[in-house]
Amino acid sequence: MKYNLLELKQELKEELTHNILPFWMEQMVDEKQGGFYGQITGKNQVVPHAPKGAVLNARILWSFSSAALYFKNPLYTQYARLAKDYIFKYFFDATNGGTYWMLNADGTPADTKKQIYSQAFFIYALVEYYRVTGNKECLEKAIGLFRLIEKNSFDTVKNGYFEAYSQDWKLLEDLRLSPKDANEKKTMNTHLHLLEAYTNLYRVWDSLLLEKQLRNLIELFLNKIVNLKSGHLDLFFDEDWECKSTINSYGHDIEASWLLEEAAEVLHDAALLKKVSQVTLKIAGAAAEGFQPNGSILNEKNYATGHIDANCDWWAQAEAMVGFYNAYELSKDESYAEKTIATWNFIKEFIIDKKQGEWHWAVSSEGKVDEINDKAGFWKCPYHNSRMCLELMTRIASV
Repeated sequence: MKYNLLELKQELKEELTHNILPFWMEQMVDEKQGGFYGQITGKNQVVPHAPKGAVLNARILWSFSSAALYFKNPLYTQYARLAKDYIFKYFFDATNGGTYWMLNADGTPADTKKQIYSQAFFIYALVEYYRVTGNKECLEKAIGLFRLIEKNSFDTVKNGYFEAYSQDWKLLEDLRLSPKDANEKKTMNTHLHLLEAYTNLYRVWDSLLLEKQLRNLIELFLNKIVNLKSGHLDLFFDEDWECKSTINSYGHDIEASWLLEEAAEVLHDAALLKKVSQVTLKIAGAAAEGFQPNGSILNEKNYATGHIDANCDWWAQAEAMVGFYNAYELSKDESYAEKTIATWNFIKEFIIDKKQGEWHWAVSSEGKVDEINDKAGFWKCPYHNSRMCLELMTRIASV
């Protein structure tokens, strides 16, 4: 073997506890306005008046809660509580239910739309905090969000979930998560994070409706979202599930591969798990098309035009480590373990910011650091890299 998994586990523990989490504890706490700052630039400058995004705050809550659950460290619980208290105070819409998309720096609503993607992340995070603390209000709020999603977003005719709603739950014309996305009614990304959220909720809430909808989400991936010819995920769909995308996103492919496996595992259905595992390996194999000799995984490829986005974003590298290791566990194919180690070596050399802490947003295919995009911000959160460390540390414990 060319790798030492126990050594990898120790390095991941050091990275999480001495670099990633300390950055958020020491540089991101907003002492004046509460909670956490909305932005630190790629050059490590705090933007104190930056708006505060739902995704950022939910992911901070999840990351510290998950770290507290693993390490049993009250310090991490303290920072999770800081995130939870801020979310309870400012992000929930007391009149219409659900959570806002974005706040001003002072906590007042800046964008009151109900993006289903972010509702899912609040479920994911609130459940994780409940798992650490037993806080029943968090579980109740997570269940409440689940019921709102099912009531307002679930397509009872053609299946799946619509993307975005106004403050009072009217379907919007502009459904996009970000300007780069296609304006379509159904997306892989939202369904993936609903899958992730419902999986976590099912761990702590034995609901027949939740079980039914989690199974349905898995089947949607198997029957609609995963392109079984290529093994890649299709990204955007119209209301009738017609594909409206020509992009292969290698990071989303590899992330979905292990999240699908996890979802099937919590249902304790051997037949379903076997079915999912076969697809999981197919997706991992397709994602490996983006794996490079230097250990990185590319962002994406437009298979209609042949154009490749050769940037190496931080989140895709983190997800590649979990997804390839999961494929190794399933297949016993050591090339997947080697990819895991190779990606970690790439991360250590290029992605980790050894001077200022945390990870850079990306590096180019030539290894040039991206200082244009945030070090911390609306989309740059501790969730992908913290989760990678925690997932692999947990999995390697059995080696």
